[in-house]
Amino acid sequence: MPVLIAAVVLVGLLCTLDLILTLGVIKRLRDHTAMLSKMADGNAPGRPPVIKVGEEVGEFQAVSVDGEVLTRESLSGDTLVAFFSPNCGPCHEMLPKFAEYARMVPGGRKQVLAVVVGTPERAEGQVAELSPVARVVVQGSEPVMTDAFQIMGFPTLLEVTSDGAGRPVIARNNVNVDSPVVAA
Repeated sequence: MPVLIAAVVLVGLLCTLDLILTLGVIKRLRDHTAMLSKMADGNAPGRPPVIKVGEEVGEFQAVSVDGEVLTRESLSGDTLVAFFSPNCGPCHEMLPKFAEYARMVPGGRKQVLAVVVGTPERAEGQVAELSPVARVVVQGSEPVMTDAFQIMGFPTLLEVTSDGAGRPVIARNNVNVDSPVVAA
């Protein structure tokens, strides 16, 4: 009988230890989920979301899927610029909202630039969804566009405007597609 009591006590202690460890893992997963959500929003602690407001857009030259050559000078007026990746879960969630938002941008498709970072084959679906509402560039292994805009994560939505000297600068570095379209 004492052996049976000892076995039951041992099993009880093991179950209690397992419960404590499981609760610790759950807490840790919640912390990591919160950190990943902040990173996806561009608000990771210790780093700016993207290029700073007022900062000048770097030089670039890219060809859109329609064959149009785009440079930073082609960003005339207020331009909505978005960066997506086929490998990015939050990008797939945001894409329909972005397309709806882009439809309402004053000046239409000419004032919206979307960059899909990935191989043309993988980018196909996003390109098809973005093409009706934006000039679309597929960026492969050369980081021309992401370097020019100092992109650190996906998705990233920016608004570019011209400064007093006519240079393209960032007007907003975290465009909220859930709010109405606002001119810069």
